[in-house]
Amino acid sequence: MSELLTHFHFLRPEWFALAPVLLVIERWLARSAASEDPFTGIIEASLLQHLRLARPRSAWFNPSTALSLLLGLAIIILSGPSWRQQPSPLARDAAPLIVVLDVSASMNTTDIAPSRLERSRQKISDLLTLIPDKQIGLMVFAGSAHTVLPLTSDHDILRSYLSALGSNLAPRAGKFPEYALAGVDRLLRQTRYQASVLLVTDGLGEASPQLMRAWCATTQYELHVYGIGHADPSQSDVPLERDRLQTLADSCGGQYIDITIDTRDVEAIANGLSDRYLILDDAALPWLDGGYGLVFPAMALALLWFRKGWTRVWIWPLLPLIMLLGAPEPAQAQVSREGEAIKAAETRVETASVYVPGMAEQVLDHFVGLWLTPDQYGRVLLALGHYQKAAQTFSSPVWAGTARYYAQEFRQAGILFNRKDSHAALFNEANAHAHRRDYIRAVRRYDELLARAPNFPGAQQNRDLIQTIIDEINRLSESQAGESGVSGDDIDPDNDPQIGDGAEEITFEQQERTQYSAEEILASPETAELWLKNVQQDPTHFLRTKFSVQLQERGVSEP
Repeated sequence: MSELLTHFHFLRPEWFALAPVLLVIERWLARSAASEDPFTGIIEASLLQHLRLARPRSAWFNPSTALSLLLGLAIIILSGPSWRQQPSPLARDAAPLIVVLDVSASMNTTDIAPSRLERSRQKISDLLTLIPDKQIGLMVFAGSAHTVLPLTSDHDILRSYLSALGSNLAPRAGKFPEYALAGVDRLLRQTRYQASVLLVTDGLGEASPQLMRAWCATTQYELHVYGIGHADPSQSDVPLERDRLQTLADSCGGQYIDITIDTRDVEAIANGLSDRYLILDDAALPWLDGGYGLVFPAMALALLWFRKGWTRVWIWPLLPLIMLLGAPEPAQAQVSREGEAIKAAETRVETASVYVPGMAEQVLDHFVGLWLTPDQYGRVLLALGHYQKAAQTFSSPVWAGTARYYAQEFRQAGILFNRKDSHAALFNEANAHAHRRDYIRAVRRYDELLARAPNFPGAQQNRDLIQTIIDEINRLSESQAGESGVSGDDIDPDNDPQIGDGAEEITFEQQERTQYSAEEILASPETAELWLKNVQQDPTHFLRTKFSVQLQERGVSEP
């Protein structure tokens, strides 16, 4: 009840201005009907008073009271009482997962084809498919521990980095999973929900069990251990340390899972992970009109006018006025607060969807058109989720743009929002550009809006979010400009380079590199395509360099 009172409001409160006028007219007509006497002026007043019979006591439910009640219901219906928003169909798993992957030399063992490390990467990729909504971070360890990716919902980029992991990436040999614990704490420092840690390995260091048990006793994270390899010495020259790993999982309150040839292992991991599904709030979701339920009692009252003697038929000329609903300003379309949602949006060629109704639907549309304006019918279709048809039904370009926005046709939505000069339309246009990854134009629209209305709700936050994405693209462009383009597979850090006697010196003329800013990249499709061709697709060289620098700066573990 408290929530209802907190959010209760009227979508169209201006209709209450009509209530006093209608009620005054009704009271005036009621008095006029009561004072009328057809015999006045025909029969003498002194004689007429003796001819009249005593009037029966009037019932409380009569045409006057019924009409007053009907008018009151009509005003409330038109005002659109509302206390709840349309439920969001979107939810995400807010319980994060950190995957700690062993990349030490023993993971190159081929007792599980093609190798333990290769199969581990495949299994982790399968796990990502089973938990598409979960935020996941990735760490690796051998003689030192390093963060590959912090918590992210973009599983595509996670798979890209996962495919580049190899045993030759670690700058220091060894097998010390306890070095990753500090990094796990850092990655999960801001989380508010139960987190899970998945250790993917074939064994432990000498002091690892004691240190990891002590860590588990001081944290609330769930530690799950995924064993990779065969424990039978006849099957492998480096057997899986199943007993030690299972003891570690039991002492930390987690589960131990052996690798299988089918998907039972990853399914068991997915089922054992903590989850916390949260409905994604979206301020752009329309408020539900709660006045529709009052239509039925209003119709029941209207049926009384078919009774004989109920002569207040003047209500029928008001029907066109009652049905003429004014269309308010559409709800503002917000950019999702989940930054990863925009970053992970797929690039696609947008084309306007054309909805072609069937013959029966055309007849229904024609019939509904006799009673509703295009904007009214479009509002009904929008509330029912028929976004494409609603976009073609609306006569208002702003409402049509709202329908295109909900249909994820952001290019068309931006064009339609641009046809109205208002703060809300400019805000919606900027959001539409942001969702179609036209970030430069989106920032320009936000800047225009902030120059006109500096305190417009959500504008500054959305603008900062898009600018962050542009800055990230700039940093990526700068880092790629400094890379030599040599594949990481061609370099073996375990062997020093050998100089051949009498080898001829071969020199290459360095090609001049062109560095583009984010504005230049995103403003021109040709430049964007050229930039993408020069971007290093294999992050192996980047990770090897990164891990080596980290080892020199901070040692074997993250601070």
